[in-house]
Amino acid sequence: MATSRRKKKTLSSRILRWLLLGILIFAGGSIALVAVFRFVPPPVTLTMLGDLVAGNGITKDWMPLSKIDPNMARAAIAGEDGNFCRHHGFDFVAIEKAMRNNAAGKKLRGGSTISQQTAKNVFLWQGRSFVRKGLEAWFTVLIEAIWGKHRIMEVYLNVAETGIGTYGANAGAQRYFHHDASRLSPSEAARIVAVLPLPKKRGAVAPRGFTRRYGATIQRRMPIIHRAGLDSCVR
Repeated sequence: MATSRRKKKTLSSRILRWLLLGILIFAGGSIALVAVFRFVPPPVTLTMLGDLVAGNGITKDWMPLSKIDPNMARAAIAGEDGNFCRHHGFDFVAIEKAMRNNAAGKKLRGGSTISQQTAKNVFLWQGRSFVRKGLEAWFTVLIEAIWGKHRIMEVYLNVAETGIGTYGANAGAQRYFHHDASRLSPSEAARIVAVLPLPKKRGAVAPRGFTRRYGATIQRRMPIIHRAGLDSCVR
């Protein structure tokens, strides 16, 4: 009987040690990966690999934030995360509002910030689950601490899906407007951002319905974002 108890205790101790070791390896590995991507462009994401498997191919053309027209970052803040320069990765007011709307049966909306979206796009997969949201929170904390706002926006504007098999603002600008992202009008930048929620179903050229209305709303918000200094962290 005593021998049986000792065996169970030994097994439990081993499992606990392996669990702790796995956590330490994951934490250390993820910190190291985030640190590398602070300086090196992420070569590929799981979403991109999904497009490859689906036969859509991948079109991307990395452009530093310093060369991307300021209208692009301004439009992203206006459309996706108005408090980007003010929060530390999580906009709890937006999350609470999204939860209230969803509980009231209104159209489902998320409260994800640009930081959270960047963490998901670079390190994780699409979809909804508690596991993925937990990992998203972990990587959001890491990129906020290691990258900072300027790098987060730079990576976001280069990995966000802007069309079927098209990734980044620069590739999106070339696809829709036949010039690169170094010169984007407010209207063009706003249209690209309006595509982001459903990039496989929307287009920035001659948009209709919600995409057209949302693009116009983003364009109206952009001067307000600029005047209020809400884009100051990426200038």
